[in-house]
Amino acid sequence: MGDWLRHIVRFVVSALVLMFIGLIVPGFSTLSFWNALLAAVVIAGIGYLIEAAIGRNVSPFGRGVVGFLVSAAVIYVTQFIVPALRVTLLGALIAAFIIGLIDMFIPTTLR
Repeated sequence: MGDWLRHIVRFVVSALVLMFIGLIVPGFSTLSFWNALLAAVVIAGIGYLIEAAIGRNVSPFGRGVVGFLVSAAVIYVTQFIVPALRVTLLGALIAAFIIGLIDMFIPTTLR
């Protein structure tokens, strides 16, 4: 039960972060809670697939420039799966940067 609760909290925090990003990042649409939650699940799923296929070092959760660029690409691709999300390439780059900064203080991944 505790494991499920941690996953739910992680997705809710991620959704709130995406909603915040939508308010402050130009080129990133403002999302309702449910659309942000869907986007958080999609981003986590794509990140998991990348990590399974290529390895943790290039996943969105990896460190460094490659992880940052992969994170921006995952955010950009997510707009094709989540109907309410619209993001420009620059918006995805800025969002990935801000999410990385927020993740330093409020981790959205289980470590």
